[in-house]
Amino acid sequence: MTDPKAEAAPMTPPPTGRILSIDALRGLDMLMIVGVDRLVRAWAEWSGSPRSAAIAGQFEHAEWEGFRFYDLIFPLFLFLVGAVLPFSIGKLEGQGRGAAYRRVARRVVLLFALGLLCNNVLQFDWDDLRVAGVLQRIAVCYGFAAVIVLNTSARGQLIVTSAILLGYWALLLGVAPPGGEAGDFSRQGNLAGWVDRHFLPGKILEPYYGYGDNEGLLSTIPAVATTLLGALAGAWLRSARGPWEKAAGLAASGVAALALGSAWGIWFPIIKNLWTSSFVLVAGGWSLLLLALFYAVIDAAGWRRWAFPLVVVGVNAITIYVVPRFLDFDRLSRFFFGGVSALADRRIAGDFTPVAAAIGVLVAEWLFLYYLYRRRIFLRV
Repeated sequence: MTDPKAEAAPMTPPPTGRILSIDALRGLDMLMIVGVDRLVRAWAEWSGSPRSAAIAGQFEHAEWEGFRFYDLIFPLFLFLVGAVLPFSIGKLEGQGRGAAYRRVARRVVLLFALGLLCNNVLQFDWDDLRVAGVLQRIAVCYGFAAVIVLNTSARGQLIVTSAILLGYWALLLGVAPPGGEAGDFSRQGNLAGWVDRHFLPGKILEPYYGYGDNEGLLSTIPAVATTLLGALAGAWLRSARGPWEKAAGLAASGVAALALGSAWGIWFPIIKNLWTSSFVLVAGGWSLLLLALFYAVIDAAGWRRWAFPLVVVGVNAITIYVVPRFLDFDRLSRFFFGGVSALADRRIAGDFTPVAAAIGVLVAEWLFLYYLYRRRIFLRV
């Protein structure tokens, strides 16, 4: 997505402010995991139609190999973490490299600590503590990607990303776990799972495929590449090119990544739990296409008002991920919307209560975030 001739030409100073489409897309991404998934599944069960069941199936992770919509949620968030890196680091220009490193280190530590907090570290139950997690992976990927962005050009970042993806493929294809076979991508026999079982601190939970952790050690390496893909997209958006050229470049890159990832999947299967290189490209391709669409509609065409509900969520994404661990939105939903739910259940055929409850939770969560938004309260880490 870089044009050497364009880089050599005189350019106006690159923008450093927020891009609304990134906040909106992040908000959509977070809504998928804090309530929309539950609503879709409840609606499918209530309606009983094959079409709604098929849609609900996309809100479940693939059993092992393959790719469903729900498999995109986490890599899209990591991609967007990378997309804002050129802007956040750009704001530090002139403050010295030391200031940038201190900011990165602080964010890594706070994110990792928040992840442990969500994993109940304060219970001091060390035997059942899961050390790995979503926020922990975000922390690690952000830290490595930030250091790489600070020290390389866009071309260097592309080279590093390619080296990570090819190196991870070579590692899983060429190195056999003790007692196993090289190139075994099964649940039980893959190298990443063996490394997790023997070297990952903390408990490996059975729901996280049992033989390894979804956010394990080796699989975090290609997750850094996902973040770097976002950083490359962010650098493209920060350039002085025209808005429609930026949208077209993102879309073209998305199509190319999807095609390459799908083809690579023939030899290196698309597996989210292992975060295979083909998975990185397929998820990255969809992320680029979604960002292209949001950027074209919101920033290029200027249609912004419709995105406000998503932006309210997107600017406090970590907040709405963490707070439901401590604040019972189901109880809030029953308190404020229980009567409406009961009325709907009496008037609508079938058990509509789970659907109404899911809607109520989404409304309660959004109103909570809207209150924070109006008060200009944002969780900054």
